[in-house]
Amino acid sequence: MIDDASSRVHARFVRHDSTEENMRLLWSYLEQYGRPLSFYTDKASLFQTAPKVARDITALPRDERDPLPPTQIGRALAELGIVWIAAHSPQAKGRIERSFQTDQDRLVKGLRVARARTLAEANSYLEKEFIPWWNQTLTVVPASADDAHRPLGKEHSLTASLSYVEPRHVSKDYTLRFDGKIWQVAQRDIGAGLRGAVVRVEMRLDGSLAVRFGKRYLSVTECQPRPKVAAGRQRQRAKPAAPRAKSQWMQNFRLTSPAKTVLSTIEA
Repeated sequence: MIDDASSRVHARFVRHDSTEENMRLLWSYLEQYGRPLSFYTDKASLFQTAPKVARDITALPRDERDPLPPTQIGRALAELGIVWIAAHSPQAKGRIERSFQTDQDRLVKGLRVARARTLAEANSYLEKEFIPWWNQTLTVVPASADDAHRPLGKEHSLTASLSYVEPRHVSKDYTLRFDGKIWQVAQRDIGAGLRGAVVRVEMRLDGSLAVRFGKRYLSVTECQPRPKVAAGRQRQRAKPAAPRAKSQWMQNFRLTSPAKTVLSTIEA
């Protein structure tokens, strides 16, 4: 990330560009500097949902399209009161694009001199040497002395907002399905309106799961799925007195986890 007013940099190395890693970087930035007015990024799928148009259909003009659902990062920024702005060309993000030239030259050479061979060693050099050098040498005095960053309020929860969020319906037996598993709502949390309601499920960055109904969180525990009875019963026709065959139980459930959707460099 690079601050548009001062060219201050905030960054770290990751193994791959993903929603999860972008959220982790955003978390550290918000804790250190507060909430900026807006983030200016490219149109990568992490930040903008791409419209699906068949090959034989002409896409509608941008101002005539129905609004698409936000991505996980787009939703998180909206919850934190941060405006997302899309850049229509690399030239529009000139400050961050020019910074890449310095990174590809001085940063690469610095990593070589520091003998950084692992991700941890590279991040150590980045945080202790390169970023301090950048912020002391290449930053500029902002045109306005007023800091546009806003503090995080009590209504903002980084833990909740910077999560993978999906809605789920609560079944009649007060269970819900998520991540290929069945989750049971604790009896003490069952209240009026919960059955059949839509709850918010948060898969958080620390790997924990949280379920929110309205303004309160519910306690849930993973439970085993009930076995299914076979559709038909096999009957013996040879002798009338022969006992009927017992119902067949379907017990081999295969639980799978969906692939995690996980900031390329953002210009704040």
